Amino acid sequence: MSALASFRHDIPSSIVVFLIAIPLSLGIAAASGAPLLAGLIAAVVGGMVAGTLSGAPLQVSGPAAGLTVIVAGTIAEFGFAGTAAIVTVAGLLQIVLGITRLGRAALALSPTVVHGMLAGIGLVIALSQVHVALGGAPQSSAWANLRDLPGQVADHHGVSVLLGLLTIALLLVWSRLVKTTMLPATLVAVVVATVVATVLDADVERVNLPANPLSALTFPRWPDSPAWEVFPAVVTIALVASVESLLSAVAVDRMHDGPRANLDRELIAQGAANAVSGTLGGLPVTGVIVRSSANVAAGARTRASTILHGVWIAGFVMAGAVLLEMIPMAALAAVLVVVGLRLVSLAQIRTYARHRELPVYVVTAVGVAATDLLIGVGLGMATAALFMLWRLARCEIHVSDPNPGAWLVSITGTLAFVACGRLTRRLAALPPGQHVSVELHLDYLDHGAYETIRDWQASYTRSGGSVRVSEVHGSWLDRAGTDGLGTGKRTSPCVTRGDDPLGILDVGASSHEGHPDVREVESIKPGRDPSRRVRRG
Repeated sequence: MSALASFRHDIPSSIVVFLIAIPLSLGIAAASGAPLLAGLIAAVVGGMVAGTLSGAPLQVSGPAAGLTVIVAGTIAEFGFAGTAAIVTVAGLLQIVLGITRLGRAALALSPTVVHGMLAGIGLVIALSQVHVALGGAPQSSAWANLRDLPGQVADHHGVSVLLGLLTIALLLVWSRLVKTTMLPATLVAVVVATVVATVLDADVERVNLPANPLSALTFPRWPDSPAWEVFPAVVTIALVASVESLLSAVAVDRMHDGPRANLDRELIAQGAANAVSGTLGGLPVTGVIVRSSANVAAGARTRASTILHGVWIAGFVMAGAVLLEMIPMAALAAVLVVVGLRLVSLAQIRTYARHRELPVYVVTAVGVAATDLLIGVGLGMATAALFMLWRLARCEIHVSDPNPGAWLVSITGTLAFVACGRLTRRLAALPPGQHVSVELHLDYLDHGAYETIRDWQASYTRSGGSVRVSEVHGSWLDRAGTDGLGTGKRTSPCVTRGDDPLGILDVGASSHEGHPDVREVESIKPGRDPSRRVRRG
């Protein structure tokens, strides 16, 4: 496709993204406690700087709801000028990470933790902005906002409530009624609320921008605080902005058939945008999936769409600020309520419930909402690590009696000492004097579990029963008899639980008849080498 043909697609899509970005940028700045102009600066820089350098050409960057809570806390601690300096240094740190090719390493953080973090941030945003939408003021914490919400709802706030409810209703129903991307729901909802407020001549709080934006820029000033207090804020903004941008770039890759994203280059572009945005007194910049998906859906072909949307925002701020100052703050707050609640994705919740990772998601989300971002993410990562260890050490024990007087015990997964108690109980429940086949499908066997099987076999044989141990796809019993345990898991090409950490595949017991990798051990007795009594099936 020629450059001119691509440009014909990019101009309409840039206008769509521009119309979405204006109200979102204002709302995110308001929710962060920053000057409203800071959100618009970040949108301009995200479009023009990140768009020009981006390794993901169709990704649109700007201020993001995912950083709202972090920025609000940083502003409260260091002031906005200090926050601008922190954003600048965070951008430089991102550039270093990108140059050293560590961009993809940011994706090593569990997606469950990342989405739980965004859900927690979404809850914090929604709980605070619903107070503004009702004409009140947000409290200092999510718990305080939740505690005071019934009283806020009971109070009478007049036109603010009407404007907030009207905006939310339009956001929810517009995309279902109208299928054109040229009229995004966010723009329509804010415009309609503004028109209603103007017609009613409502006495409500409205957007307040400086008459001369260029003279009102807030330049960065390094906080008058010890480095050990400032550095965590720098690292937090850099890492969260990086992870959100890279996850968004990966998601955008799935939406189009164009060139794939270069994640290290994208990280450098995001760092450059943050360095420039902080220097000009703007909010942190990240890749934003809402604007990026709208860009792709509107037909964008090249990075020109992203760059142009930043140009349109800059021109509108310089020439049309009087129109922006007509927007009621209640309408912007209502937009943020919907945006925050949409960060709590029901589709993701269903997915994580299906893969048994919902506790990690919930712990992270509740931790972020109830405490702060770092503690919440730390709790989520600790929960994810515990679940990983549980899965790695998990084994499944199936007992059946396919024939009279014969029992089959199938053990699948990792058989370690932590499972010895359960294994002992299941084996002790077998009736005495029977013929028992123990079939092992193991990723790993430690010495404690080996001794448990050996001791039970000796005891069961003495009581008049017979035991045959069959090992499928492995040689753990051979290695146990020659002191070879602990030298690493097997490397068989078959599918095992280690290949399926989410438990999607069902690796169960199967008959070993005719299988070339089966080893049968007639007996395992203390003090004797079982490898001498092994015969291959």
